[in-house]
Amino acid sequence: MPKVKVKRKSTLIDMTAMSDVTVLLLTFFMLTSTFIQKEPVQVSTPASVSEIKIPDVNVLQILVEPNGKIFLSMDKQDDRTAILQKVGGLYGIEFTPEELKKFKLINSFGISIKNMKQFLALETAKQDEFVNENLKAKSNRVGIPVDTTANLSNELRSWVREARYYKDKDLAIAIKADRTTPYPDIKLVMSTLQGINENRYNLITSLKTIKE
Repeated sequence: MPKVKVKRKSTLIDMTAMSDVTVLLLTFFMLTSTFIQKEPVQVSTPASVSEIKIPDVNVLQILVEPNGKIFLSMDKQDDRTAILQKVGGLYGIEFTPEELKKFKLINSFGISIKNMKQFLALETAKQDEFVNENLKAKSNRVGIPVDTTANLSNELRSWVREARYYKDKDLAIAIKADRTTPYPDIKLVMSTLQGINENRYNLITSLKTIKE
């Protein structure tokens, strides 16, 4: 009796449809994702059980590093340059178009307005090196001045006030501090905000896990 030959089936799988789906998903995530902005210093935020989400846009973030140095960040580039010009005007400083262009690309900054021109004259790599070296040395050459003895000495007040005038009700203020930052440094920031009637702001924390 002759053997029955089993017809062999092709094991080739057409992956065209799968590739199309992969490309579509990749495109979707690229267009909808929000990239994390580079910060001058990494902080470990305190934990809490609050699940209130900070807005993704129109946010003025006040970063307080462990030694109390203050940095500011704004999510929109055009807002940065507009507010820089306004704050510069308070101190009689005018910035060139080239300086404004360079400032537009800085996500976070912690330099006195009086030293901003010298800082912007540095290359990007030199700017990062300048900030890192002075943070390690705990130097006063970095950090937004928050002296409360005189109105114009408190540059944090000037930045927040001008940002509020520029953005009006659209602006959200968030404070991000390290868990080891001394409380008097954080209280000084809060007092500055209260001094210009900014009583609504968010404290950025990490989600605390609760054991069952």
